[in-house]
Amino acid sequence: MANTKQKLFLKRRLRVRSKLKKLANGRPRLSVHRSNKNISVQLIDDSKGVTLAAASTLDKDLGLAGSNNKDAAAKVGTAIAERAKAAGVEECYFDRGGFIFHGKVKALADAAREGGLKF
Repeated sequence: MANTKQKLFLKRRLRVRSKLKKLANGRPRLSVHRSNKNISVQLIDDSKGVTLAAASTLDKDLGLAGSNNKDAAAKVGTAIAERAKAAGVEECYFDRGGFIFHGKVKALADAAREGGLKF
């Protein structure tokens, strides 16, 4: 029984998320989702089950619809940092999901750190 790519991805995502929840200490989670055409990120408070802030290449004010490259990811990272500050959040933990911390995901994380988020 061979594991499909999707099953391996879901397994990796759950493994990463469960390890991070142990270290959360009440901080919100910065969750990243990357598709073939877009990249999106949410700042989630798991204790209350609410989204505090979100940013995506689909946002009209960013003007990046349909672009999924490192530059677009960096702009989304700076946008989520600004929106997190507006929501009163300065510290969070980075949930990369099942995605490898490389390329677009790394560019988003670096831009969010430069914007003032600590993780």
